Amino acid sequence: MDHEAADGIRTVTVLMGGPDAERPVSLESGARVAAALRELPGVEVVELVIDRPSIESLRDSLEAVDTDVVFPVLHGPWGEGGGLQRILERIEIPFVGCGSAAAERAMDKMRTKAIARDSGVPTPPARIVAGDGPIDFDVPFVIKPTDEGSSVGVRLIRDPDDAADAVAELRSTHSTLMVERYVAGRELTVTVLDGEAMPPVEIEPSEGFYDYEAKYVRDDTRYTLAPDLPADVESRMAVHSVAIFKALGCRDLARVDWLVEHGPDEPTGIWMLEVNTIPGMTSHSLAPMAAAARGIELPELCRRMVEAAASRGSD
Repeated sequence: MDHEAADGIRTVTVLMGGPDAERPVSLESGARVAAALRELPGVEVVELVIDRPSIESLRDSLEAVDTDVVFPVLHGPWGEGGGLQRILERIEIPFVGCGSAAAERAMDKMRTKAIARDSGVPTPPARIVAGDGPIDFDVPFVIKPTDEGSSVGVRLIRDPDDAADAVAELRSTHSTLMVERYVAGRELTVTVLDGEAMPPVEIEPSEGFYDYEAKYVRDDTRYTLAPDLPADVESRMAVHSVAIFKALGCRDLARVDWLVEHGPDEPTGIWMLEVNTIPGMTSHSLAPMAAAARGIELPELCRRMVEAAASRGSD
């Protein structure tokens, strides 16, 4: 990315950290994005670790280094769910990723599900957990916060008697919980870049389901790019992933998580779980892996997003 190609971009500030549970993942993701951007000529890269700054303090920090474009790499309710984006919009500086309204919609899993249903995108039945009484839902089911990512707070319930303890535990840290039908099947994800679906990635944890440990700590999770799938399954996931990307109002990059349910002989359905508007960029992360399968390595992926942000300006 030279000066001419970048339309006058000189300095990109990579934001990382934040107050959310996924702060360690954000720090790793942010460091990789910064390293990738440094491979591009003509642009200075600044790494800025934040907590939950005020508008004034963040504006001062960005102005101090003459920031042209901000690249947020935060994960979780505040950093990914609209809080940070609202600040950047008020500062009126171009930034990579969704605007605040789309970010807030996508972070709310129940709201995402409602938009998915309206758009014809299949998603497992779910509802908000009301009160602390018994959950009238056929087992197995999943209890999880409505506004977390990286499987933070996800509990798989196979015995109805275990639900109350799980709800009590999660309510100590999360105000709104949801219960969702558990779907047994293959776990896949589809990355959408600029409205185009990348090849799917299949995730095979060595045990259990794809939780936080399997995503970021363990080294025995298997990832398969463009796995062997019936053609109609792959094409439907691609079409539906682009549809929910557009329906939510996403921009630049997002990752759509899927389950392919299996019957005795063949797939019986595909189910969208959630949309991540700031996908991880760690060595374990799936969005860079999917883009690389299309020949878009991380420096090029980051360049495309920075240039898209610059072309939008501060709208």
